[in-house]
Amino acid sequence: MINLETLEGWLNAPVENERLEFKEAKNQFDTNKLLEYCVALANEGGGHFILGVTDKRPRKIVGSQAFPTPEAINRIKALIVEKLRLRVEITELAHPDGRVLVFEVPTRPTGQPIAFEGAYLMRAGEDLVFMTPDRLKLIFAEDQQDWFCQPARSHASPDEVIDLLDTQTYFELLKLPYPSHRDAVLERLQSDQLLDKTSKGWTIPNLSAILLARQLESFSPTLARKAPRVIIYEGTGKIKTRLEQTVTKGYAVGFDGLVNFVHDLAPQNRVIEEVLREEVKMFPRQALRELIANALIHQDFLATGASVMIEMYDDRVEISNPGIPFIKVERFIDEYRSRNEQLADIMRRFRICEEKGSGIDKVISAAEKFQLPAPDFRVGEIRTTSILFAHQDFGKMSQSDRIRACYQHCCLLYVNNQRMSNQSLRERFHLDESRTATVSLLIGATKEAGLIKLDESESKSTRYARYLPFWA
Repeated sequence: MINLETLEGWLNAPVENERLEFKEAKNQFDTNKLLEYCVALANEGGGHFILGVTDKRPRKIVGSQAFPTPEAINRIKALIVEKLRLRVEITELAHPDGRVLVFEVPTRPTGQPIAFEGAYLMRAGEDLVFMTPDRLKLIFAEDQQDWFCQPARSHASPDEVIDLLDTQTYFELLKLPYPSHRDAVLERLQSDQLLDKTSKGWTIPNLSAILLARQLESFSPTLARKAPRVIIYEGTGKIKTRLEQTVTKGYAVGFDGLVNFVHDLAPQNRVIEEVLREEVKMFPRQALRELIANALIHQDFLATGASVMIEMYDDRVEISNPGIPFIKVERFIDEYRSRNEQLADIMRRFRICEEKGSGIDKVISAAEKFQLPAPDFRVGEIRTTSILFAHQDFGKMSQSDRIRACYQHCCLLYVNNQRMSNQSLRERFHLDESRTATVSLLIGATKEAGLIKLDESESKSTRYARYLPFWA
């Protein structure tokens, strides 16, 4: 209950923050501005909007005549519901120094930012600002965590849990000895929030099922549709399918098998084989592993009827997942933000994905080592696709392929505390010194595209210049 004592505590708060906003409003207050502040407070988790108080310390009560009657208060409450779908409680306090109105703004619904006239607003210090696209994406993704907590199977007996989940592999992934008693197995899973005990038995949440299922279809058609699909095509198009396989094990317990299956089906890399004098697959296992892990972890689990796809052609492999990323593809190598942090955390503990970051640096490094074109990362309307290309000589690469390779090489060196030079880029493409001018032109084109910049702290001569990614 809000009273004068509550108000006194707010007056002594050190600064305005995301939960408190003070305005004098001695005579009136603009209705649209009030709605904007309600939006911002709701988007920041809810808070209190207070009229009749100065906003600078030391705060003083000056009294407000805004919305002066019970009828006016009821009208503004109804307008807030109509415009924002928020039920805001309004408390009128009779302080000796003047009338104070307190608007108690609830938090927004999970996964749903609030907007007024199309503007998603939030607080930044004492100002109202538009929410950034990254912030909006994080809010829209909040429902994902609820999906992981939803039950995949309820009222399961201990034997059913063991039958449905590959608990043996779970302990192997954590490098722990398998308990001699079944109860200890269940208790360990419960401690990792992979099981929940109720009076009617055990509840297996979606998180546990998607990771550890012996067979995803044993749970539900919905989970079965989350199984990754592998399709191998003849040639470079989709006209003729050579093989199609759905991998129905849980992501964690079936991960190594999935990676090995895809790697074994890849064509040979004859160029590298001639150098190493041994059989080498076209697509590096390390790169496949990182990209498949990324697709599984960062997919949008709320997308219905969609799954991770691994499509292999004679000249490339495409790994795609439902959902679009929270960061631009140009920043994949140096930034990390997961849609499904709970899933990512346990996959890290299983040593399936990187401790921090997306592992894209390993993908790019492997592509360079295997003399492959630069990987490509594409974002569609509803899916994100990573593409590994088969070997291609520098002379046959398109200009866009060369520019992408130059940018990725620059990023890779930068995150390893090195700098790109003409020489390092020639070595990346396996070009001799006679191609220095060609590589200089490529560096210039990449600079013109706004992807790299000159390192001002180094030599500015074309031959010895060093370069940085545009974001460095």
